[in-house]
This record gives sequence, C-alpha cells and structure tokens, in this order.
Amino acid sequence: MADLAGKTSRDGGPRTARPGRPSEGAHTIVTTTPDVSGIHGPGGTPAPAAEVVCLGESMVTFLPGRPGRLADVPSFDRAIGGAESNVACMLAAAGHRTKWVSRVGADGFGDHLVETIAGYGVDTSAVRRDRDRPTGIYFRTAGDRATDAHEVAYYRAGSAASAMSVTTLDTGALQDGRILHLSGITAALSADCLDLLHTLTARRPGRRPLVSFDVNHRPGLWRGSPQLSAPLAQGGTPIGPRVLLDLARGADLVFVGEDEARDAWGLHGGRAIREALPEPEFLVVKRGAGGAVVFHGGERAEGHGGERVAVRAPDVDVVAAVGAGDAFAAGFLSATLRGLPLRARVRHGHLFAAAALTVPGDLAAPPGRALADRLAALDADAWEKLHLGPGWIAATQEAVEEVHTP
Repeated sequence: MADLAGKTSRDGGPRTARPGRPSEGAHTIVTTTPDVSGIHGPGGTPAPAAEVVCLGESMVTFLPGRPGRLADVPSFDRAIGGAESNVACMLAAAGHRTKWVSRVGADGFGDHLVETIAGYGVDTSAVRRDRDRPTGIYFRTAGDRATDAHEVAYYRAGSAASAMSVTTLDTGALQDGRILHLSGITAALSADCLDLLHTLTARRPGRRPLVSFDVNHRPGLWRGSPQLSAPLAQGGTPIGPRVLLDLARGADLVFVGEDEARDAWGLHGGRAIREALPEPEFLVVKRGAGGAVVFHGGERAEGHGGERVAVRAPDVDVVAAVGAGDAFAAGFLSATLRGLPLRARVRHGHLFAAAALTVPGDLAAPPGRALADRLAALDADAWEKLHLGPGWIAATQEAVEEVHTP
C-alpha cells in the first residue's frame, strides 16, 4: 500500500525554578533548532544516523512459568524490559533507524541485553559497560499490573544505569537523531540521572533534536530512592510528581496517562492536563481503553487556534497490559516521523499498543507498515467496529492477502 503521508486529510507565563534543577547554563550540550512541525529534515541534507534515540535503563526480566505468587512460582523465562529500549525495539522492527543509549554491567546479563536489543536492529554502539555496577534485573507475576495480586521485585538499586550522567554517557550520541525519547523512570534512578534529564529537557534557543517525554510515573521508584524521595519544604509535597511536571514542561512532545496525571498531580481530564502543561508542542493524553486525545499547537495556550484530536481505542482481547504504553509511544512516533496527520498518529499508536496487549511479554512485533496504514485509514464506522485479539496481525494480513489474490 502506498505511504499515506501527504495523501490523507487532516482530521483530527514565565517558567518558575524547580527544586533540584541545575544552575542556568550547566551542562549545555546542544545547539540548532528542532524540526517540530513534521520531523522532516530540509531537502538535500544527509539523514542522521538514527531517526530516534532512546535513553534509559533496560533490565533483564524474569517472567513466571505459571500464574501465582512469586513465592510459589518454581521457574521463570528470561526476557528483557525497559520503557525506552522497548520503544527503540518496536520502532526498529517497524523499519526506523533507532539508537539506544544507556549503561549496563560488564556481566552476562548486560551481554544479553545488548545482544537482544541489537537483534531488533537497534544501534547499541553508545551503550557503556560498567565493571563496578551490575545490570538491573526484575521478576514479576503473570497478573495484570493494575491488580492487587500483581507482584514485581526489582533488583536495580546501584545498577550500572543508575550511574548515567552527562559525564558517563556519550552525550553526542543523544543528539544523533530527529527525536530524543526519554521517560520519567530515568529521573527516579539517581540524583545524577535526574540532573541528566533536567539538562536534556532544559529549554534554550536552538535546542535539538525534538524531545519526546513519557511521564511514566512510578511512585515506588521515587520512594525507593532516599535522596530523591524527601518531601519538599512547600507543604511537604513529594518531589517525584513535581519533578515529572517540570520535565514534561521542558519537552516538545509529552505522553501521559489520565490515571498518572490524576495520581501524580491531582488533575482530571485532558483540558486540565493541558492547562498544567501549556509548553509542549504536542501533548498526548492516554485514556486506556477509552482511547487518547492529542493537543497540538495553539490549543496549548488560550484554548483556540490549535488542534485537539480524540481517537477511541479499538476493542482488544487483552493478554497482558505490560508494555502497551511503550508500544503506543512507538506507534505515535513512527507516524510522526512519516509526517502523518494527528488522527493517523493516534491510530498508529493504538495499533502498536494492540500488538503489545495481545502477547504475554513486554515486547511485541508491530503490525507491518502496509497493514497499519490500511487499518489507520479506515472510516469512522469501520474503526469503531475494529476488534483485535491474539494473533490479529497475522490473521488480518492473511485476510488482506486473500482479498488481493486473483
């Protein structure tokens, strides 16, 4: 199917100082203007080595061989998990050039992470190895993360990734793409990681590339870090939500769940979230099964002159909810790189999320570009009726091929 870019209609005050923010001008590492409008470089210029660079910790994850409490599960299967590396892997599987920047231990688990992520086609050349700190690992149960029965045991304190900073990473590699994708998880790993994220999201003239930020509010991470979890003086407000709001204000594109915004910031609904985050050019508010709404441009200020596009999610037979948010971000970023209209970007996000929701692990193969384009181009009635279950990508592809077979 032909690429949809250019062929579909478009449907669809002063900043206050924040606690823990580095001093003005500290660790300035970039110049030149981000191409926010369509993420297309000027004609005739060489393409960057990567379209998307993802920064963050990835860990080896152990998935239970059967349902039950961690105490009762006798065996586990090894996999990988990490919000930012998940995005890099799905984008690479979708045909984009991606790079993952991080630190891992000089150990077998670090070898497994680098080899597995590289196996998806991701550039791992900027991953640093640490001889003194281990690679993080975690175990989880098979249940839905949102239920009380779900258990996760993290072993990441003092990990190699927690030592990420402006001095221990190849900061040049962070500018080697059209989009730099970050998440709030990194900010909670250590004071150095928090300083790094403040540096990368600091607004300054000529900043590049476009900064994408997934809030990923994880209260347990902030509570588990004594140097970051102390309450602020102003009313005893926990620092985590305040930091995440500040980082989001510095980004060009923000992903946040309605539930996250409610729990972290006490905000209810997309409009309230947009009022609290007027700075990002694009704000994507995820509503789970209710779909997503994206705010763009002038909408961020006075509430007029920009775009606001809401798209319901297709009905999905969920196998596991883990990784769906990362998959949505990957789908939205993929469509953004291709210059598709906002409604198509959200639909691609939903389709990538559906791929993750219908498999048991954190990572899933995304739908092929032609299939995703075909489904994203459905009319409103057909999209409303779309129902996706386990194996839907292969089944839908077969159905399409049968229709086109003479």
